[in-house]
Amino acid sequence: MKVPQLRKKLEIKSCHNITWEDNYSWIHQTNILEVLKDKDKLNPEVKDYLIQENSHTEYHLKDTKNLQKELFDEIKGRIKLDDESLPYKDHTYEYWTKTTIEGNYSIKLRKRINSNKVEEIWNGDKEKKKLEVEYFGVGDLEVSHNDKFLAYSLDIKGSEYYTIFVREIETNKIITKEIYDTSGSITFSLDDKYIFYSKLDNNHRARKIYRHRLGNLDKSDDLIFEEKSEAFTVGINLSSDEKYYFISSSDHNTSEQHYFDVDEKIPNPKLIKKRRKGILYSINSWDSKFYNHTNEDAEDFKIDISDSLEKQNWRTFVAAKNEVLIGSCMFLKNWILRSETSNALDKLFVKNINSGIEEEIIFSDEPVYVPNVSFRQKDRNTDEVYIGYSSPKTPSRVYLYNFSTKQKKLVKEQLIPSGHNPDDYIVERVEFKSHDGRLVPLTITRHKKTKIDGSANLLLYGYGSYGNSMSPSFSSTRLSLINRNIIWATAHIRGGMEKGMKWWKEGKLINKKNTFEDYIYAAKYLIEKKYTSKGKIIGMGGSAGGLLMGAVVNKVPNLFLGMIMAVPFVDSLTTNLDHSLPLTVGEFDEFGNAKENKDHFEYIFSYAPYNNIKKMDYPHMLITTSLSDNRVLFDEPAKFTAKLRDYKTDNNLLLLKTEMNAGHGGKSGRDGAIEEISLDYAFALKIAKKL
Repeated sequence: MKVPQLRKKLEIKSCHNITWEDNYSWIHQTNILEVLKDKDKLNPEVKDYLIQENSHTEYHLKDTKNLQKELFDEIKGRIKLDDESLPYKDHTYEYWTKTTIEGNYSIKLRKRINSNKVEEIWNGDKEKKKLEVEYFGVGDLEVSHNDKFLAYSLDIKGSEYYTIFVREIETNKIITKEIYDTSGSITFSLDDKYIFYSKLDNNHRARKIYRHRLGNLDKSDDLIFEEKSEAFTVGINLSSDEKYYFISSSDHNTSEQHYFDVDEKIPNPKLIKKRRKGILYSINSWDSKFYNHTNEDAEDFKIDISDSLEKQNWRTFVAAKNEVLIGSCMFLKNWILRSETSNALDKLFVKNINSGIEEEIIFSDEPVYVPNVSFRQKDRNTDEVYIGYSSPKTPSRVYLYNFSTKQKKLVKEQLIPSGHNPDDYIVERVEFKSHDGRLVPLTITRHKKTKIDGSANLLLYGYGSYGNSMSPSFSSTRLSLINRNIIWATAHIRGGMEKGMKWWKEGKLINKKNTFEDYIYAAKYLIEKKYTSKGKIIGMGGSAGGLLMGAVVNKVPNLFLGMIMAVPFVDSLTTNLDHSLPLTVGEFDEFGNAKENKDHFEYIFSYAPYNNIKKMDYPHMLITTSLSDNRVLFDEPAKFTAKLRDYKTDNNLLLLKTEMNAGHGGKSGRDGAIEEISLDYAFALKIAKKL
């Protein structure tokens, strides 16, 4: 089959007196945000190229069709399709969700407390069918405090422009105007006369909070807050004690909050603490006290407490610890829960408010597991809450835990219908030295029959951006590779917060290359310790993890058998220089500002994957993207693929697959997600010669 070729049109770009060539910049449309909402506005020549690439990918993966079907059935077979969530109570009803064997989307149910009559108030599959759309993304699904109204937000393109609807549950009728171009989140007022929402601006940034009166069919909504900085986005939430609304403005590095009382007729948000660069804070209220979760004078966060937001007499409630990330608080009448993260492991603590005694809740003797707490009940006058855990080999287990008696009752266990024995798997947590001597955690999961003699293939997963930590929780999908003698390793590299805020700072801005080096040294460690061998590793990462893959493959391609790159951020210099794109301005403190800062420019230029493609052999590569993705535009992976075809000197696979009806998260629905995983895994097994 003929290899697709994207037409070249040379453009000489220049910044800070440095020039470079770009043969494919022409595919970026100035009206790109319109294209995301309406694919008919896509340049026909570019559309034709993407379709050719899809055909090319399908041709080269046609020998995996049966394997993809086998993987799909296998992965779906590990899911209890007809499942129900645990119920949570508000004052009048119990609410829960369920999935069915046939359906792709969840159903929301409720029944009055002490009643057996079950009422269906939302059915995603029926809603999608009614709209006759291919993509169906639900942003938010909220029931009013009086249980009369259901508010929901929908994205039917994948571009994350959400439309808000409000319907009366009893009659199923829409009772107010549709609200377009929102971020998707919905907050009801306590009197259920209004909803609060954030509106997206022309650059897809949420910078305004509006109040909409239910029943308003034509008049404009009330603007109650506007963020002036283009780098900050806003959101609104109700305090735990339901006495205040907090409006939060933030980028990735700095935050600021305003508040107003729930009973204010005309909301008048008041500033709590003026923003200071690099200072993050988040305030909540409970039992006439205010709790501030902040990194001010506490790099890895602390929690302060005050009796007043006017006087702000802050004092320490939970002190800072070095390289231990302190989480925020959750409140019951007599108990306060909080979390800590250190060395890529999470812990849960509960404090008795009356005695002041705090204890860690320990679930398992496994060396690696992830605790979690389900905290949705409206009644806070209780000693019981749903708490659970999972590990890389143990499916999720949820207990009803009593803080007073310390008794726990297993109430839900993630069932694997096709069968699963945790004892068949070995989970290891190791540390390796990176290029600068820093110890980096690594979680390794393998089948007990897999030999550690260098013969096994290994999938090395990484991300390392925005302070996002990679939790070592259970994934039933990964078993399809692990059961086929492919070891799964997750590198907890810098750029996340697995070892606190410092871990993030050491992997961003002009420290970004630490992220890449950590990943490379993880690969070298795994080779040295005979988990795998050079040329047997498959790299995998998505979005900013795709930036990681691109930077690493340009530097050490011979370490890898292949790369799987999902919606990869590979033309990072071009995106950073374009301040009109949705995420760029808000990410200056993550990646730098190349346009205004020469040092940032030179640093980004030195690692940006698209700009650093070389004449050399590359491993097999599968690159996936989505046409309506507003976070990483489809033209980044398209340009990256086209340029790779010009430069690479090997005959290895280079495949680009574009979802023409999806966004950053890929296809919508349960089956759609499984199909994408099956494709990725089939590619991995093909290049590992395990067809």
